[in-house]
Amino acid sequence: MPRKQRIGMVEGSENVFADVGLTNPEEYLAKAELARQIMCALDAKRLTQTEAARLLGVTQPKISALRNGHLDGFSAERLIRFLTALGRDVRIIVSAKPRSRRRARLTVKAA
Repeated sequence: MPRKQRIGMVEGSENVFADVGLTNPEEYLAKAELARQIMCALDAKRLTQTEAARLLGVTQPKISALRNGHLDGFSAERLIRFLTALGRDVRIIVSAKPRSRRRARLTVKAA
């Protein structure tokens, strides 16, 4: 009988992009949440990728890339425009960081 191998586990942070060592992980996380919200809105409207592309003014392959998490071709601003085109309000709130934290951060939260 083969021996079972133990697999080590490491607890990650709240940001997988930071865990894998990407530059600007907070931006990636914010864009991922914006993309998730876009996909939720598209799914709620039951749009095909072609219909979604027409509504958002992009090509169908761009919708496919977005759905598959390929976000390098999308700025946060563009993703926000997509959300407003889909009838979603987007609020941006700027506040002072707490003194207890070294760096300011960027977060996206769904209401």
